[in-house]
Amino acid sequence: MFADRGLMYGKGDVFVYRTYATPLRGVTPIPESGYEGDDNVIFAWNVQVALGGEAFRTSFTDGDNSLVVATDSMKNFILRHTADFEGSTIESFLYVMAARFMNRYGHVDEVELGAQRVPFDPAAVGIEGGVARSQFVFRRSRNEQTTASIRMKRTPSGPIVTALSGGLSGVQLIKVKGSSFNGFIRDEYTTLPETSDRPLFIYLNLAWTYGDVDDAIGGDMSRYVPAEQIGDIAQTVFHEVASPSIQHLLHLIGMRIMARFPQLAAVSFESNNRTWETVVEQVAAGEGAVYTEPRPPYGFQRYTLTRSDADEYRPNYDARIGSAAR
Repeated sequence: MFADRGLMYGKGDVFVYRTYATPLRGVTPIPESGYEGDDNVIFAWNVQVALGGEAFRTSFTDGDNSLVVATDSMKNFILRHTADFEGSTIESFLYVMAARFMNRYGHVDEVELGAQRVPFDPAAVGIEGGVARSQFVFRRSRNEQTTASIRMKRTPSGPIVTALSGGLSGVQLIKVKGSSFNGFIRDEYTTLPETSDRPLFIYLNLAWTYGDVDDAIGGDMSRYVPAEQIGDIAQTVFHEVASPSIQHLLHLIGMRIMARFPQLAAVSFESNNRTWETVVEQVAAGEGAVYTEPRPPYGFQRYTLTRSDADEYRPNYDARIGSAAR
């Protein structure tokens, strides 16, 4: 959700479970991913909504509730309108809900909506001759979550989308070898040893914006960027590249994402270093070591790669590892 507005109120944890939503079909395949779409048998999201506008000021200053839309009403509005939602993506869902809030409540100047997917995976069930994915039984997944957010503002010519982003949160990736960290400043404050090969464990959140919001909310799914493909790119680049730092790893993931999806305007990262603490460097027999959870505090990184950045860095990127991205 966006957090830079001062006169808004709303409802969080609006859990929406829609069965048999419109299947997501027609996404453009990419080499890093086997994702082809989603049956949307369970279209489940945790939604947050906020309304804003000068009409609500007196509710803050004078306790005047005459123009207040109760947050319970916001919840019911979302839940009931979910029944006639005909789209297949969370971005289009948020767009439809924002537009309907604007249409229903003419004194609302701005609507913000965000959502995190509540993931369910088909259960593997035994059938005659083997194992198959159930069409009716699903398991709650604790893996990463697709996210999205939208901001819509009323203007003299009508409501417009002022911000929209897709996202993927809660990614956790461990690479047991093939990462390093050395060459950093060493002074009287430095106790961290350099390493040429370390297990690297990262927590990662990603977000992306489109050059044209119609690519996210329109009907042409070949222009839509699925979070599943973004996640597959991240883990593929992590697998392929011997990175000298998390910072450089984020840059390489971003460059691959921008190469695969020319319709994107920017991709942003928030990462957290959770590299394990070494207990035994070499086990008695065979290859391996013993580690435990790292002690806090934890290092973090933030990075945004824009389309103009990607174009500027492209020649150097192609010269070094571009063959893997083609």
